[in-house]
Amino acid sequence: MTRPLIGVLALQGDVREHIAALNDSGAEAVGVRRVTELDRIDGLVIPGGESTTMSRLLQVFELLEPLRERLRGGLPAYGSCAGMILLAQEVLDTRPDAQHLNAIDMTVRRNAFGRQVDSFESDLEFSGIEGEPVRAVFIRAPWVERVGPNVEILAQVPSSAGEAAGRIVAVRQGSVIATSFHPEVTGDRRVHELFVDLVRTRP
Repeated sequence: MTRPLIGVLALQGDVREHIAALNDSGAEAVGVRRVTELDRIDGLVIPGGESTTMSRLLQVFELLEPLRERLRGGLPAYGSCAGMILLAQEVLDTRPDAQHLNAIDMTVRRNAFGRQVDSFESDLEFSGIEGEPVRAVFIRAPWVERVGPNVEILAQVPSSAGEAAGRIVAVRQGSVIATSFHPEVTGDRRVHELFVDLVRTRP
């Protein structure tokens, strides 16, 4: 699989930015809004946005159960910010009618870092990514409060970051990755390259 076909859930959020990042990282990227489009992809990116709105749109577009089924079947997925929330097994501080995908055994707190005005950037050591630290942009970001025994912690907020120090902001379970932050906006393609390699080498 030289250039895997990776979809970007195109209901809301940084769809174009993720498509550009995936194309730069060795994949062929397409937007996904329909079950027929979901059926043909090798992997899926769930972008940032507003998680409860995306949850509702998944139901409106009749994608929620088909996506859950494909994830249970081993579809590789990467979720950033709201995408992390949607991939979680448990979500705190969300609407009671919000749906999520149960793809990673973790508990996520929505808007944990505060409101839009509390957005910030930080350099992260990221397991599996060599070289310089990953510059992470956090915008109304979640964090992970609990991980299950099969979940690998990929990155945590450094000790210099004040009250947020030590918070888990990137995880992996099997072929599913999630980050609290938005690597699609920085020009650093290494997180997307990591995901493309995961899709490409999946048995």
